Amino acid sequence: MSEQQVPDKEQPQTDKLLEVQDGVHNYSSEESWVKPENPYLLERLEWFKDQKLGLMMHWGPYSQLGVVESWALSDDDGDWSRDGIDWQSDPQQLKREYFSLNRTFNPIRFQPDVWAELAKEGGFRYLNFTTKHHDGFCMWDTHTTDYRITGRDTPFHQHRYADIVGHLFEAFRQQGLAISAYFSKADWHTPYYWTDGMERGDHSWRGPSYDPHQYPWLWEQFVQFTHDQIEELLTRYGRVDVLWLDAGWVRPGKGGQDIRLGEIVDRMRQHQPWLLAADRTVGGAYENIVTPEQTVPEHAMSIPWESCVTMGTSFSFRYEDEYKSVRELVHLLLEIVSKGGNLALNVGPQPDGRLPAGAIARIKGLGAWLNTYGEAVYETRSCEPVYADHWAFTKRAAEQRVYASYLYASEHTSVPLVHLIPYHGKVQSIDLLGEAVLSHLTFRTTEQGLEVELPAAVTEAEAPIAHVFRLYTS
Repeated sequence: MSEQQVPDKEQPQTDKLLEVQDGVHNYSSEESWVKPENPYLLERLEWFKDQKLGLMMHWGPYSQLGVVESWALSDDDGDWSRDGIDWQSDPQQLKREYFSLNRTFNPIRFQPDVWAELAKEGGFRYLNFTTKHHDGFCMWDTHTTDYRITGRDTPFHQHRYADIVGHLFEAFRQQGLAISAYFSKADWHTPYYWTDGMERGDHSWRGPSYDPHQYPWLWEQFVQFTHDQIEELLTRYGRVDVLWLDAGWVRPGKGGQDIRLGEIVDRMRQHQPWLLAADRTVGGAYENIVTPEQTVPEHAMSIPWESCVTMGTSFSFRYEDEYKSVRELVHLLLEIVSKGGNLALNVGPQPDGRLPAGAIARIKGLGAWLNTYGEAVYETRSCEPVYADHWAFTKRAAEQRVYASYLYASEHTSVPLVHLIPYHGKVQSIDLLGEAVLSHLTFRTTEQGLEVELPAAVTEAEAPIAHVFRLYTS
């Protein structure tokens, strides 16, 4: 993923030739989603829909530079990915310097338990961590390559938390959070993918440096390399709930880049039968979860989906980044949840192993809000009229409750004496959620919806992030 602002409009879903543009991935359409036949996987997808909020983390040696992760290695993507590269104009020297960042990556202030405790406090339900990005650097103790966090060239390799993936996954599980393992199917470090002396010469792009059709034995080595890495992650690191696969250009029919994904996923499900797969932008039986990036779909989707959005402007750590306010984050979450999705909120850790102070403050603020209003978020489903005119709707069908959340643009927005909730179902009573719940508000049914009267103490106060109305529908 890349350093990108959240756009005003959703990314196009139809042009598969542009599955990645400026580092931002397209996403598969609702119509192309393939429903699993396995009833247990269907049950797990309902579990996933219940979670609503995940903590995504892009972290690796690139964090030292404060620039976009991996993408500057691709000459074909240099026009947008090298904006922050102001010290090196020679692309070949840049690649050598980038690939040697492991020699200085030493996050000695990394405390996995602190991260996990903060995530729990922030209301997150699962972790989505980059075990390996496109640059090929492995954040676990892999046996497949020396280009890893525990490799002898990496100064962190003798630290007690050196096997970062192992310690991080266990710390988050101890807090009751689930695990989603990000894994790039591309690997720009291994000679099985980017091989010297091939027809592309020194000019690199996202795909392999050779034609897999012409060198099938070399491609097979890459397939086995990839399978071995996935097998390590899914047999040596405890329970993994989602295998989150990036690099959508590695796929059947894309220049012969078939890694036989189904073969390894099916084999791993013999060990972890609950395993969901997110083969993003590819579609088919192994894209159980659709993953919009840096955007929110315009309309609700009934399929399992997860918007991965940055808290700041970048997926990787960026010096002096600007973070979204707690108000913006809550509004983003409510829009996504009202449309039936999950939010994977990305925070890029610092190169020293700490989380940025600005990000910590937002996480705690988000958690405080969810501690009061979480019942309108977790385990809910989309509800008409979904999301419109500052309103976000969710429901708990089994409990016959609908939640109508009104989103205030700022604390200076005036709070009306009467709110018109654009909901047309039958309602028995209405509460206003808060630290002290206001029960049985006065309301009347009109052609436009429900007119609800607010107490003077509420209308005279500063506008909150949102007013959340609980509607009892029977």
